[in-house]
Order: sequence, then structure tokens, then C-alpha cells
Amino acid sequence: FSQIINNYMDGTQEGARDKASPSGLHFRDSKRKVDYVLAYHYRRRLARHSPGAASPEPTRGSASVALVLNGGTGKRSAEPQQQQQQDDGQHALWEWPGLPGMEAVELSPLDALEEERRLQREEYERNLLEAGLEIEKDPENKSQGLSFVRIHAPWQVLSREAELLKIKMPTKKMYEITEEKGILKTLNEIWCKLTEPLQPQVPRQENTKMKNLSYPFSREKTYLYNIKDKDTFFDNATRSRIVREILKRTSTKARNSMGIGTLIANNVYDAAYPLHDGDYEGQNDDMNERKLLYQEWARYRVFYKFQPIDLIRKYFGEKIGLYFAWLGLYTEFLIPSSVVGIIVFLYGCITIESDIPSKEMCDQRNAFTMCPLCDKFCDYWNLSSACATARASHLFDNPATVFFSIFMALWATMFLEQWKRLQMRLSYFWDLTGLEEEESCLVLVFFQEHPRPEYETKLLQKKLKSKNITMENSNENEKQKLTWSDRMPGYAANFGLILFMIMLTFSAVFGVIVYRITTAAALSFSTNETTRSNVRVIVTATAVILNLVVVLILDEIYGAVAKWLTEIEIPKTERTFEERLILKAFLLKFVNSYASIFYVAFFKGRFVGRPGRYVYVFEGYRMEECAPGGCLMELCIQLSIIMLGKQLIQNNLFEIGIPKLKKLLRKLKDERTELKEVDTNQSKDPQQWDLDYILEPFTGLTPEYMEMIIQFGFVTLFVASFPLAPLFALLNNIIEVRLDAKKFVTELRRPDTVRAKDIGIWYNILSGIGKLSVIINAFVIAVTSDFIPRLMYQYVYSQNGTMHGFINHTLSYFNVSQLKAGTQPENSLFAQEVSFCRFKDYREPPWSPHQYEFSKQYWAVLSARLAFVILFQNLVMFLSVLVDWMIPDIPKDISEQIKKEKTVLVDFFLKEEHEKLKLIESFIARDKRKRRSGTKSRRTRAASFSQCHRSPKGSFTSFSSQHTVV
Repeated sequence: FSQIINNYMDGTQEGARDKASPSGLHFRDSKRKVDYVLAYHYRRRLARHSPGAASPEPTRGSASVALVLNGGTGKRSAEPQQQQQQDDGQHALWEWPGLPGMEAVELSPLDALEEERRLQREEYERNLLEAGLEIEKDPENKSQGLSFVRIHAPWQVLSREAELLKIKMPTKKMYEITEEKGILKTLNEIWCKLTEPLQPQVPRQENTKMKNLSYPFSREKTYLYNIKDKDTFFDNATRSRIVREILKRTSTKARNSMGIGTLIANNVYDAAYPLHDGDYEGQNDDMNERKLLYQEWARYRVFYKFQPIDLIRKYFGEKIGLYFAWLGLYTEFLIPSSVVGIIVFLYGCITIESDIPSKEMCDQRNAFTMCPLCDKFCDYWNLSSACATARASHLFDNPATVFFSIFMALWATMFLEQWKRLQMRLSYFWDLTGLEEEESCLVLVFFQEHPRPEYETKLLQKKLKSKNITMENSNENEKQKLTWSDRMPGYAANFGLILFMIMLTFSAVFGVIVYRITTAAALSFSTNETTRSNVRVIVTATAVILNLVVVLILDEIYGAVAKWLTEIEIPKTERTFEERLILKAFLLKFVNSYASIFYVAFFKGRFVGRPGRYVYVFEGYRMEECAPGGCLMELCIQLSIIMLGKQLIQNNLFEIGIPKLKKLLRKLKDERTELKEVDTNQSKDPQQWDLDYILEPFTGLTPEYMEMIIQFGFVTLFVASFPLAPLFALLNNIIEVRLDAKKFVTELRRPDTVRAKDIGIWYNILSGIGKLSVIINAFVIAVTSDFIPRLMYQYVYSQNGTMHGFINHTLSYFNVSQLKAGTQPENSLFAQEVSFCRFKDYREPPWSPHQYEFSKQYWAVLSARLAFVILFQNLVMFLSVLVDWMIPDIPKDISEQIKKEKTVLVDFFLKEEHEKLKLIESFIARDKRKRRSGTKSRRTRAASFSQCHRSPKGSFTSFSSQHTVV
């Protein structure tokens, strides 16, 4: 440990924190970078002494026990040994060897727990030192407070771990990137010139036509890499990633804990995080990557600019970089779909005056006397009173919506195909090609995926239980693992609770339905004419808002429940945990968000019955019916309010407010703890690790992806009923990109960089939603809208091939004398005596032998609807497969560059090996020449000596001359 300096600071040194690095990013020597920070709360023991103990207990930070390691290591002279500790509220007895008067100290359970945590920290930090890391600690010179452990990885550790982790680093070799030729090159140049004002002002590669050849780092081949400065060769993100890997696999003997995750779970440490690169809005002129990201990416005023994806990836890692690249592409793809949606909406506005069914419904001369909407208290009414609803329905229920549905299905396919191409392009430029093979090889050869702390705890409990019961060999215990029988309670709880949550969602939807029915009945009793005439509007508006509130509340509950259900399954690794959590959360939130929309689209008004034989709930309330213009308008209102409400309230207000609230509460808690005792050595200016600790910890990308996936469902699943959905999604995402950016740069601690080749299971979910949208839109057009009935009337039943008479064709007759007793309107104010009323359905008239049974037109329209669903689904699926086949997953230029990179890599290593071989051959040849020269000189020397022996007189001369030659 001779290289470790200032590991523990002496608590008696005044102004220790004042000597901290001015930037807050280095050790106190202002040379070594802080690559990682561990934070923990400590509490000095308030122990009661045994009768033989006279002196107070020494504390860390006091002059007698403080450690100062300058070039070496030290151990505390007073190392407690726990003699007895019970968890039933009794005190624990600790011995302090070597200190007079401190032979026995009686500790309270709280002090004993704190002592155990302190010992675990010391053991863990010693193990980190043995792993080669360098540590700097704050003095613990208060009764309680927050302390930080700063970690630095020297070059030897970085190079060793980079080789083990197979981190690709750029070599000295550069090769030319083949550019597109012909018209594509011209179009690309024009596009670059047009979008120049939209580009963020961030540093770019000087020569974009050249690319560094990357190769996994090797200590034996350091001559291949362009290592100008060992301190900056590995960037900050790579350094923190390497340190995190060491922290995750460094274990302690106490409680058999493996890694920093277990220690945080056991409250030994509070947090572990890498540092941000400095302040993001300071007054100084020092520019860092965080400040650059804030200025060019994380502010609302730069909403029109492209995202600096390469800088995002460099600062936050590949996984977060891929998320923002996906979000950016999705937002760009919403632009054409929004334009087409606006055109479809405008088409409805333009053709509303020429729509014959709407005219017939609004014509006062067509006296369509409709049956009462409720029993006893509702009167007969004229269809012309629903004119406004019919005209509004035409805005979304017109032939253009069929085209738009086909367009959006192909749009979803093209979006996914384009994402695969962009993903492959980013993988090439970010040196992620072959990542899966490298990681699988790495796991098999060097490491195993680190198990989660909960898995380790459960496994330890199983080992202890097995040891107590069976007294098996310890080696056999170490090989134990959790089996399906250990997880069976968790699986059973998952199945039961997920089923319960889905039923809870359906119950909430049913509750809103009951609210609609009862409120409509109650308002129908009102004596106010205005209230009675607007019953449907009032009920629809209030029910949708109530449903939105229920959806938002259940969404938050389901997120917490999904996490808890995944935890009781006890997944072994973080990757498995994340995938299972995503599936559960998506299932619950999908059902919660779309249950009410599915009801309005496919179930509302289907089980009403007919006059004289209505379907009742709760012995007197009729099932609700669709509006005279159909349920499509109500579906549009339901979809728009839920979509906009979720985006404005949940996605934006919650994302802004909750992190700020948590940050404020954490700051107030720390300040309340610190105020109890003023630290005389506390620095006036907080350091970077202090500022980052106050920030909200990063908990993963699952919430970010989830809200976008649910929005993608709103855009694609029911787009036939709401063509403006892509427009509202686009407006939301323009804000969402900057909101997420600001949250990552200013509100969250810096996440650990994670390498990822793709977006994982989210792509499969997107693909599934895209395929499901084809089926749902087919049923919305065929079942919910009037597109098929209108088509059938125009080409089958109309006498002149026009839509004249369509409304009369869709209305059936009912003899009012056949109404059940007590259901007839009381005190009817209708202007004329009513013998027959009309209701919307295809049924036989009262004068038919099969009165009120489904007519032939009903079965013909039903057959046409089913035929349309089959035709629409197969046509769109075929077109989607065709688009998928026509667009290759890997761009041609990227495919060629990958092949070229492999060839250049082989040639580069062959050249290096050839040069090494030449160098070896030159050494061998030089050695041979030396040997030949030595042999010749020895022969000459031998001849000279022989001549000396033959001629004694000239011996001296001969010897001296030979010596001169040598």
C-alpha cells in the first residue's frame, strides 16, 4: 500500500476540508481524480461503561485514534471485539484490548448496530485498498453526521480492469470512411446545409471522413494505442464504470455480503455514485461537458435543435444515449404522421357540409320520433336535436380515417425498421458491434453476473436454515442456489395479485359505468330544462375526468405493486429483475390506461337490448347507449382527455415536481441533522460530492420508456377515432425531450455508464403494439364507426347509389303500446300523439311476423364487418411485411464499413506482427554477425599466440600488435 496517500484524514487537523480541491473533482492533492464516491451517515457511540471502566470511549477523529496513512497503512489500536449481542433489547458487551480502563463497554442495541456497520465499512475499504484503489476519507469529528469516501483508480488498476472488461479503446490506426456517392451524397450535403442552424454547438470530430480503429485494451499492446496522457486516456465515464465493477465484486466477510449493492441495502452505506463534471450554470468560464449539455440540450429555449447524441453517450453511457436517440427518432417520425392527421381532420371539416347523413339528421322536416332514453321520466324526442353530435362525429368518422389507419400501421412498421437501422449505425460508430459476444465471453471467463442483494440475503437464510437442520458440509452449502420451490410463494403471489389488480381495473371501469347510469337517471329527474337537455354532455364530461383521476391513481399504485411483486420473485441478477419488472408494469399499466377506452369502443351500446326488453342493472337502471351519431365521438373524447391528462399531469408535472420535492426533503433532513452540532472544519463552499448527494438517485429508464410506450399505444391503437393523436404526442415530446434532458443533467445524480447494444425488451413491446394496432383499428372502423353500414347502404340498398335515406334505413320501428307498464313517459309534452317510435338497430318492424328480431340487413352488415376486418388485417400485414423486407436492417454503407474495419484490423495486426518479426530477425542477424566476428578474432588470437611460442624473441611485439587489432 505504499502508493496510498491521505487515505484517512486526521481529525485534529484544522481546516482539513478547506484544503480540498478547488474544483471538487480531485483529492486534496489536486492531482488524483475522484472517480467514485461512497456516502454514509455515522453516529458516535454513547456507551455506558461497566463498573470497571473509568475513561470515556475514544471516537474516530480524535487525536488518539485517528488514522493518517501517508504512504502506508495503519490499524486502529483499539479494535473492539464483540462478546455478546442480542436483538431482544438487551445491551451488548465489547472489549477493548490494550487500553486501560476500557476493558468492557456496554453498548445499547443501536450503538452495537452502528459499531457493526463501522466494522463492515472498514473491512470493505481495506479490501478496496487491496484491489489497488486509492481512498480519501472525511474526518468523523462530530457526534453524528454525513461522511464521504472518495475513490481514485490509478493507471495500473484502470489498465488491468479495462483488459478484463474488454473495453474497446481507439488505436493509433485511422481509416477512411467510405462516403455515399451520386445523388445520395448530393442530397446529404444539401440536408446538412439546411440543418446547420439546428445543430448543437458542441465539439465535433475534426475529420469526419476518418475513424479510429478500436480494439479491446491490452496491457501487452499498449504501443498500439494513442496514449498521450495516462490520466486522460480513459474518460470519466469509463473510469467510473471500472470502479463500479470493482465495488460490485468486492466482498466482506460480515454477513457474507457481496459488493456495494448489498452494503447499501443493509444501510452500511447510504449511496454510491460517480461525480458530475462540475457546475452546470456557474459564473466561471470553465466549460465542462455537463455545462455544455445544459446549454445546448437541457434547456427549453433550444427545443428546435437536434440532440448531441454522441456527447450524451460519452457523458451518460450507451444505454441512456440509445434511449434519447430512440426518443429523438420517435419524435421526428411523429412529424409526418401529425401532418397527415391534420389533413384528415381538415378533410372532415371541409366535407361536413356535404355529408348527406348529417344533413338528414339535422333536417327539421325529417320527423324521426325517437324512443325515450330512460324509463318513466324521459320523453320522446326528435332526432334533429342531436344535430351537433352528428356533425362533430363526421370530423372523425369519414372515409379518410380508413386511409389514415392504413397509413399509421405502415408508419409504425417504418419507424421500427428505421430504428433498427439507426441502432446499427450507432453501434458501429460507438464501437458496440460484437458486444453480446464479448459480454458472454467475459461472463464465462472472468466474472459472473453480480447477484442482487435480496437474492444473496435469501440464499444466506437458506444456507443457515439448511446448516441448522441437516448439518451438511460447508462446501455443499456454498453450492446451494434458490430453486423453483423457494420461489413458488412469490410466483403464487404474483399470479394472484396481478389477477386481482386486473379485476380492480375492471371494477374501476364498471364503477364509472355505474356513475354514468345513475347520474344520467338522476339528472333526468331534474326540473331544469337546460340540465335535462344536456344530460349526455354533463355525464360524459364528468365521467371522463373521473376516469382520468382513477387512471392516474392506479398508475402510481401499479408501479409500486409491480416493483414489489418482482422483488418477492427474488430474481438473481439486475437484468432479470429489470425485464420482469418491465413486463409486469407494462401489463398492469396497459390494462389500466386502455380498459375504459376498450369499453367505449367495443362494448358500450352493444348490450342495451331494445324498447320493451331493455337490459337493466341494479333492478331499475338501463344500460347506457351510444349517442345518436354513434360511439366514435365519445371514444374520441375519452381517448383525447386520458391521453392529454396523462401527458400533462403524470408525464410533466409529476416529473418536474416529485424530484424537486424529494431533493428539498433530503436537503432539509441533512440540514436538521447538521444543525445539532456545528462543524468547525466544515468548508464554506460545498464540494461536488456534497452537491451530488442532494440530487435524486437514478433509478433506471423504465419510467421514461413506459410513458413513451403508453403514448405510442395511444397514437397507434385507436388512431382511427382520433387522427389528431400524433399531433398532441409530437407537442408533448418536444417538451418531454428537454424535460428528461434537464432532469438527467440537473436533478439526478450521474448514472453509472452501462454499455448496451439495443433498447432490449422495449423493442419487442413496440413491435407487439404495432401488430395489435392493425387488429384494433380494423375493429374500430368495422364495429365502432358507421363506415361499413354506409358502404353497404350506398352499394347494396340505395336505389340511386347515393346516401339519401341512410338515416331512415338504420332506424327500426317500435309500437309504443308494447312498452312495459310503468316505463311509459309520464306527462309527455311531445307535440303530437306517438304511435311508433324509432331506435337505432336493424330489427324487423312491429307489423312483421318476426317482429323485433334481427333483420336480414343486420346479418348482411355483420358479415360485411367481419369481411372488412379480415381483409384490412391481411392487407396491412402484407404491406407491413413488404416494407420490412424492402428496408434492410443494416444500412449498406454500415455493412461495408464493418467489413472494412475487420479487414483493416487484420492488416493492422499483421503489419505490427511483421514489423516485430523484422525487428526480431534484425536482432538475430546482428547477433550472428557478432558471433562471427568473435569467432574470427579468437582464431586470429590463437594464431598469434602460437607464433609467439615459436619465436620467443618477438613474443612481445607479436602480442602487442594482436592486442591492437582486437
